[in-house]
Amino acid sequence: MQVQPFRSVLYIPGSKPRAIAKARSLPVDAVILDLEDAVSPDEKEAARTTLAEALAEGGFGHRMRIVRINGLDTDWGRADAKAVAAMECDAVLLPKVESPGQIDAQAEITGDLPVWAMMETPLGMLQAASVAAHPKLGGMVMGTNDLIKDLGARATLDRVSVMTGLGLCLLAAKAHGVVIVDGVYNAFKDMEGLEAECVQGRDMGFDGKTLIHPAQIDIANACFGPSKAEIELARRQIEAFEAAKREGQGIAVVDGRIVENLHVDTARKVLAQAEAIEQIAAE
Repeated sequence: MQVQPFRSVLYIPGSKPRAIAKARSLPVDAVILDLEDAVSPDEKEAARTTLAEALAEGGFGHRMRIVRINGLDTDWGRADAKAVAAMECDAVLLPKVESPGQIDAQAEITGDLPVWAMMETPLGMLQAASVAAHPKLGGMVMGTNDLIKDLGARATLDRVSVMTGLGLCLLAAKAHGVVIVDGVYNAFKDMEGLEAECVQGRDMGFDGKTLIHPAQIDIANACFGPSKAEIELARRQIEAFEAAKREGQGIAVVDGRIVENLHVDTARKVLAQAEAIEQIAAE
């Protein structure tokens, strides 16, 4: 079982060569190289060239390279899409996805390059299932700031205002085997608040967290990666279940809790993720 971690997914302005270069040495699982919100209108064209040159240099190792473009309905979107089609990247991230048709339009330009979807509008939440079912979709990224704005809601610590949207997208992603990463935590100096939100997202089932500052990486990696206790429990569950099977039994007991096939499947995923993270750390 091969697992690519997405514990930490860092936004990086596509117009900043130094920031892109720094990403090559950060302990991050993926980078979103941004041509949209992080780039001013008068820098859009130059940013495409800057980003293409930086990606051509390589050196990103295990880090997945995702390029966020401007929407195809904007003045820059189609030029972005054509440029990304020729870049050394792993996926293209389309903003404000609200229908499978937007992914079709993107794929007409970028071909076999996997498309990721920014889920950040009320209509996007309602269409999450059809978006996640698209065969070209590789992942979903929650855009909670835009969602809060469109809802006219308040950003609270418990995130109650966006919980319905988060849940709809999670259900869609998990139903179709699509990677899904949580939205950003804006207070990048508030490590306690970041950790609390990461734990909440991990408990809900998100694969990782989008980040706005390198200082947030270690906390996201720790929260979304398996702990030593979880790894040890996974090993014991698998061993106990295999022993039970050899004795002709269909269940085992570990620490006073029943262990069935479904628990063993989860345990194997935990160990696969731990192995992948260990390989990353060895680079």
